Amino acid sequence: MTEASAPQVLVTGGGGYLGQRLARRLLERSDASVVLWVHGRPDAPPPPPAALAGFGARLRMAAGELTDDGAFAGVDAHRVTHIVHGAAVTRFNVESELADRVNVDGTRRVLALAARCDRLEHLTLVSTVYAAGLISGEIAEAELTRAPRFANHYERSKWEAEQLPRELAPSLPATIARVATVIADDAGGVVTQRNAVHNTLKLLFHGLLSLLPGDPTTPVYFVTGDLVVDALAALVLGPVRPAVVHVSHGAEASGTLGDLIDLAYEVFERDPSFRARRLLKPLLVDAGSFELLVSGIDGFGGDAVRQALISVAPFARQLFSSKHVRTDQLRALLPDHQAPAPAELVRNSVANLVDTRWGRATA
Repeated sequence: MTEASAPQVLVTGGGGYLGQRLARRLLERSDASVVLWVHGRPDAPPPPPAALAGFGARLRMAAGELTDDGAFAGVDAHRVTHIVHGAAVTRFNVESELADRVNVDGTRRVLALAARCDRLEHLTLVSTVYAAGLISGEIAEAELTRAPRFANHYERSKWEAEQLPRELAPSLPATIARVATVIADDAGGVVTQRNAVHNTLKLLFHGLLSLLPGDPTTPVYFVTGDLVVDALAALVLGPVRPAVVHVSHGAEASGTLGDLIDLAYEVFERDPSFRARRLLKPLLVDAGSFELLVSGIDGFGGDAVRQALISVAPFARQLFSSKHVRTDQLRALLPDHQAPAPAELVRNSVANLVDTRWGRATA
């Protein structure tokens, strides 16, 4: 197979956690070349990350601004055979305008690029299980054609982005991959990329959250980075390409909010400094009470408490939304995958966070 005829995979969001891990997986397990697209100047793409050294000409860097019409000027559309679009703003507290420009309009630009790729075999749009918004009950691996209510602009923008392939490119071979929350790199609990869940656990460890919104029976859906990369790589390399796949475990293989809190404090109690502070588990309160607390926080408490409450507010309503995520398509995509025991995954992940002090290892 010549270089010109070999598969070429464009991975957007190449500067992020999943993008680089996916690039390595594709380069190691296939003869494809990878174009790793990152945020930056189109005329001056950065060198390959050190973690991806050794792949020579099979790895090429490209850069651009996802908010610009010329975002993909450095990409040869005639070479690209697969696109994995992972670039996005993923903060739960993202502003509406920024979410629209990056997550929605950026997806439009990726679809416009895909239309110019005359060798394109498949596009994967990386989304989130929270594109389902505040829907409770069964969440099928299917299009969400009716707009639900949302907890924040991140969820809303990802739902809007999911509508675009059907509206703008209905004949495009595409998969929407809705990813659950990545709690650790692997089942051993190693954490190298932190998100809102890790940050909330840190606030609890330091006693900055005595109240939390949520129903203890609400399922929480955690996955490993390994599972996400396995699924995204299979969509590129394998024969199974559903229209929608949930990269998640089902409710039967996931814990609840109450489980998460109990397990976290079980691990916290092993730490002498935590035991010495005699901190109690947070009290779970209803959504209305929590919102009243946040709205009145300027009248009492210090800056640390105020910031802690504000950090939880953007996803608070999700902690009352009892979703039952279907995973039939994931099982078809990865038939040999075995979900880790949810309690052990949480214990291992929290232990890693405590031991490293959330990435700042103690001497």
